[in-house]
Amino acid sequence: MPSYKDLSSFSSWSTEDKDLFTVAVIKGLIMDTVHNANSGHTGGPMSSTDFTYILFSKYLNFDPDDDQWFNRDRFILSAGHESALLYTLLTLVGWMNIDDLQNFRKLHSKTPGHPEVNIKGVEATTGPLGQGVAMGIGITLAESKLRNIFSSDSDPEAINHFNYILSSDGDLQEPISTGAASLAGHWGLSKVILFYDSNGAQISGNVSRSDSANYETIFEGYGWHVQVINGHDHKQICSAIEKAQVVNKPSIIIGETIMAYGAADMEGDHETHGAPLPQDEIDATKEKLGLPNEKFYLPIDIMNHFQSRFSQLRNNVSSWKQQILELNKNDDKKLLWDICVEEKLPKLNLPIFEDKTILATRKAFGKTLDAFAEQLPNLVGGSADLEPSNYTGNFANKYGDYQKGNRGGRNFAFGVREFPMAAILNGINLHGGLKSFGATFLVFSDYERPALRLAAIQKLGVIHEFTHDSFYVGEDGPTHQPVEHAMSLRAIPNFYVFRPSDAKETASCFEIALRSGNTPSALLLTRQGVPVSDLGYDTVINGVQKGAYIVKESKDHPDLVFLATGSEVSLAIAVADLMNDRNIRVVSMPCFELFEEQSESYKKSIIPDRGCMKISMEAGVTHGWERYIGINGLSIGIDHYGLSAPYKDLAEEFGFIPVKIQKRILDHLNQLL
Repeated sequence: MPSYKDLSSFSSWSTEDKDLFTVAVIKGLIMDTVHNANSGHTGGPMSSTDFTYILFSKYLNFDPDDDQWFNRDRFILSAGHESALLYTLLTLVGWMNIDDLQNFRKLHSKTPGHPEVNIKGVEATTGPLGQGVAMGIGITLAESKLRNIFSSDSDPEAINHFNYILSSDGDLQEPISTGAASLAGHWGLSKVILFYDSNGAQISGNVSRSDSANYETIFEGYGWHVQVINGHDHKQICSAIEKAQVVNKPSIIIGETIMAYGAADMEGDHETHGAPLPQDEIDATKEKLGLPNEKFYLPIDIMNHFQSRFSQLRNNVSSWKQQILELNKNDDKKLLWDICVEEKLPKLNLPIFEDKTILATRKAFGKTLDAFAEQLPNLVGGSADLEPSNYTGNFANKYGDYQKGNRGGRNFAFGVREFPMAAILNGINLHGGLKSFGATFLVFSDYERPALRLAAIQKLGVIHEFTHDSFYVGEDGPTHQPVEHAMSLRAIPNFYVFRPSDAKETASCFEIALRSGNTPSALLLTRQGVPVSDLGYDTVINGVQKGAYIVKESKDHPDLVFLATGSEVSLAIAVADLMNDRNIRVVSMPCFELFEEQSESYKKSIIPDRGCMKISMEAGVTHGWERYIGINGLSIGIDHYGLSAPYKDLAEEFGFIPVKIQKRILDHLNQLL
């Protein structure tokens, strides 16, 4: 291969030599980027360079002028620790520059330690291993659904693109990857191409210390098309990508690679995984690769060679935009396009519930889901094998399961895969165009938590329905009775936790969640029936939008203010009726987070800061309520695990009945006096 000394004749080099030297330049930039920060990962990026260079320079379809072009191929770096590789490629694209590489891992830079979705050219926030694989599969699921929505016999497919994922050994060791992969195989998602950089080394040593799985057999068993190649051979990489693009299955390309490939003396050394190379090793490696002893070396010839396809890419984009103009001449298709791609959510009609009837909020969610699904053709989602309990079964029956033979299905039968479900929903939202929900029991939100957190970090408006929200689950016992989960979810920043008190609040919360494009939401819903409020919908909607509102007011200035959520709102009203000799205000607080967004004057108008005793009621841990009740307030909850018994017996046992709560309040007042 020619070296930098021969660069004056670059135009006459063979394509193979140009590619190999460009790869060498990329590796030089990776080494300098990580060493300059004195932090980061070098070995993995160097072992993945050949595949990603070939992908970006020869196959990836994108708009060089707009990283948000809707029909672009997506590249998801599940191995987020290899961020120096992605940032170097984005520099060659022209979306970053050398200054950005020099600021790698520095405060407020465009090049943080792991990729973040707000950065131009980054499709997903990754780093927690395995989640990128699942999000990439979710992105592919969204592409497939939208392709079906907009396809017709007469029109070319308006949505039609590939989704490439780069994963590491650690990614596949995380069970979320194989859980999501099993769904991708079951669904036959042929537009996902996963490159597994199998370099046999990770931060603690060789992979063989902890993993002897045969991933070729595993993925074949999941219904994937599997290829095993030399991950450094450009011809094999090209052939593998082209085969993967035409098979009617999800594809995995297992690239057998070498950690820190190309390094002078540390090639294959697991110590290169999570550390900069020593300067003398960098100098020797640059000499071996034919690079000058110059930091951040990037000649214009390499940029031009990398961007040689850009005119064709721009033509692709122009042709697609013309196609969309033609599509939008059809009024029905334009309406769909506006709802899906332009995210113009129409005014929604909420379902009607009869006042003072008894209805579990999980049932109210099911009825609301049915109503919204009729009005939103892009509303999709499913349950983790709990359709009868989550009341998503009617949605599934009406719109059908998404399957290989039914791309029109809107229900995703996730099976018992809570974590993959949540991460796939994140991918659907990252792609754009669909409104998605997932459902399970609240106690199993623990399985989803890493994906809930990533949804909040990425500002994704995913909706999670969590039913069976308290000890009122009853006979299933403490393993299925979430007592700490509501407060645990409230601890996640940028995450709306709704615990509606009745059917009207449930529908209102659901609509807010649908419109909260930058904030994920959890709806915590009852198994047992609760009375439907006789307040008008306008009052309820306005109150829910503010996070807390008065549902029962005292005649005079309140002496006692009851703060409650969910099923405890009707309980608080019953207690207030029992204590009718007191001036009591009852406040429903369906969403702490929305309440905290309100003005101080509004918050004080609902919960006075003085002149009254505040008492909270929630069938969960009391920790967290002190911010609202103050040092002299009383928090009625359950700071222990539940028991197995009918829920009415548990309510009696744990003191969640009006007369026992009244006694606790009076005892507390007497103690203070």
